[in-house]
This record gives sequence, C-alpha cells and structure tokens, in this order.
Amino acid sequence: MAQMRITRYTHACVRLEHPAGGVLVIDPGVWTEPEAASGADAVLVTHWHPDHADRERLASVEATVSGPADTGPGGPVHPVAPGDQFEAAGFRVRVTGGSHATVYGGRPDLPNVGYIVDDGALYHPGDSFHPPHVDVAVLLVPVQGSWMRLADALDFMGAVQPERAFGIHDGQLNERGLDAVNDWLGGMSAYRYLAPGESFG
Repeated sequence: MAQMRITRYTHACVRLEHPAGGVLVIDPGVWTEPEAASGADAVLVTHWHPDHADRERLASVEATVSGPADTGPGGPVHPVAPGDQFEAAGFRVRVTGGSHATVYGGRPDLPNVGYIVDDGALYHPGDSFHPPHVDVAVLLVPVQGSWMRLADALDFMGAVQPERAFGIHDGQLNERGLDAVNDWLGGMSAYRYLAPGESFG
C-alpha cells in the first residue's frame, strides 16, 4: 500500500490521509485546531480527557467517532476495547492498551486505548506507554505530561524501535522546554519533530 500522509496538530492530534482518499483523525482535543477534523471520515479517541477529546466539537462532527465506552461526547460513539479490530476511513485499526498511565495514588483510573493502524504503519498510544507488540513504522511518542518523565519517552522509543518517531503530547511545554525535549529525543536517529500543521508522507 502507498504511504499514508500524516499531519500533526497541536498537542496529541494527528490526521491520517489514506492514499485512496479516506481521512482518519486521532485525539482532536480542546487545544487542537478546528480544521484538524474537517472532512474526516472517522475519528478515534484514546480517552476522554479534554486535551484528547473536545466533547463539544465531537458531538457535532459527521464522522464516525470511536473510543472507550465509559463516557462519550454526548453524541453517538462506537465503543472500542483492547483486542478489537475494525476498518476506519480505509485504514485497518487494532485497539490495544487498557488504562491511562498513573499520575499519583492510582489516579486517574480511566480507560485509555492505543491504536495500531495498518498492522504497525503507525501507533498512537494515547496517555500510556503500552507496548504495541508489533513492528512499528511510525511511533507517536508522548514527550511531556503529569504522568511521565522524559526518561519514559526515551525508554519507550528504545523498546519499540520504530523506523520513525514523532513527538506528541507537548501542549503544555513552552519553547525552551520543547527545545530541551527535542534535543534529548533527537539523539535517537528515528526521532523527528513535526510542528503543528506540518505533514509527513
């Protein structure tokens, strides 16, 4: 299959364009530019924190919205769980993961799934470092959050060994913090920073 086009948006959102024309958007949150989901055929949500899922916008999109079944945006949601496999916007999707990474004291205690697209062509883990257990061409690696350290991101990349990795989950970093994170991750040959609105493929 020809290579998908990946466009990164602010924080944790990516837009995938299938060579046959389908558009799949993952994790359009409240910090994500509104145009990210424009014309999307399907939307995947890893979990229902607002930085990953803008409930108000998702309730009005015409695309199919899939995500963990515990809560939704107020509109119809196709519930998914680890182990599920389905097609979305022409892409093959396998659901993995299970729980959001712990911040403190066992919280937050909510479902978080990851999405393996086209048998490992791309992996979005949401707010976790759940191993994909498949070879991964493009890894979306979280780089900052209350639930992680930079060492976690470096270890995750080392464990997954992707062909390429793009940073996500950086919406709370200022310019100096982002430069420092990219300097560390840039020491791994697979890593490249995509600025919001920048595409690959």
